[in-house]
Amino acid sequence: MMKKSIKILLLAIVLFSINLSDVFAKDPETLGDLRKTYNDLLYEKQQSDNKSAQAKKEQAEKEAAIRQAQKDLAVAEMEQNEAEAAIEESNLKIESLKKESEKVLQYMQQVQGQNAYVEYVTGATSMTELITRIEAVKQVSDYIQTTVDSLEEEIKKNEQLVKDLKDKQTRLDNQIVSYEETIKKLVANAAEFDKYSNSIEDKLTSAKKILDENVRICKENIGKTDDSVKLSDCSKVPVNGTWLKPLKYGVITSTIGYRWGSYHNAIDIGGNSEGTPIYAAAAGQVASIMNKTSCGGNRVYIYVTVNGVKYTTFYYHLLKINVKVGDIVDQNTVIGTVGGGRSTSSAYGGYDTCTTGAHLHFGVAKGWYPYHVGSGYVITPPGFPNREGYRFTSRTDFYKS
Repeated sequence: MMKKSIKILLLAIVLFSINLSDVFAKDPETLGDLRKTYNDLLYEKQQSDNKSAQAKKEQAEKEAAIRQAQKDLAVAEMEQNEAEAAIEESNLKIESLKKESEKVLQYMQQVQGQNAYVEYVTGATSMTELITRIEAVKQVSDYIQTTVDSLEEEIKKNEQLVKDLKDKQTRLDNQIVSYEETIKKLVANAAEFDKYSNSIEDKLTSAKKILDENVRICKENIGKTDDSVKLSDCSKVPVNGTWLKPLKYGVITSTIGYRWGSYHNAIDIGGNSEGTPIYAAAAGQVASIMNKTSCGGNRVYIYVTVNGVKYTTFYYHLLKINVKVGDIVDQNTVIGTVGGGRSTSSAYGGYDTCTTGAHLHFGVAKGWYPYHVGSGYVITPPGFPNREGYRFTSRTDFYKS
């Protein structure tokens, strides 16, 4: 059963820090336990999917903001170019007007000392014409100065506009960089949530199959399907007195324990080619099946009882599975065939990343676990030593230390 503190953690964003194999490797005793496990997994997946969708939505918003900022940047660059062109044009006009003003002033200075200016002013036939002529000279000079002042003011405005536009471009550039960094994080978050969601997809599917199958079995056997129904009351798992090897021949190529940074929860049995029959090591009921998982390939989990003790046996890297959930198997049942070689290994283009050669990953755990057996429940399979190189030549070979 999932503890309340773990459930709270699952609601938080630190979903990925939880070891799911430990959370769900509990021995379900009732239909309610199975239903709760399924509902918890479903809720987790929905939460992860929602967070992934939110991250993708925010990513789309930031991408739209970047596109708008890029458009604004293009407009700002165009406006800056226009302002710089206007400044250049104004400078040319100022230079031209200054030259004209200088010519007028020079002319006025020259004629003031000669009869020409006096003649122009005093040549008026009336007082009104005299005043008009004097004012005309003054207006020409004032017009030029006023125009120059106006153009210089326009230049100041344009220079400020250029500065403002450059500042705007800097802000937009920084904004785009910031948005791009945010998008990188959002993409990474969405990928992590998708990865997490996919990682529990197999568990969710398996949990649903297990729940449905046990509901069916309990309904058929005792006519009850409420949460309080004990799985042991519904079970048809046969009782065994001994164990047999799952293969007629083999050699241990890898043992139980930590390797390559993770816990290896079973022994690996090599020495057989793909397609070699795999037998149930003990009679029992098929608890769950997982197809083409990325690590372990095709898997079969079987509930068994040996000498009154409940165990789960599990078989990974199968090339073919011959049973289905709910089947009752005995020790002569061929549950599947050896895989893990060219047909399934990712090294040869297959789907199983955790194998590079044909072998059987065979494990036993105390208690009944429909999938993902935790390291604390795993035992060395009875009749085997936990050491590499051990070889057997029949199913009845029983190793004794």
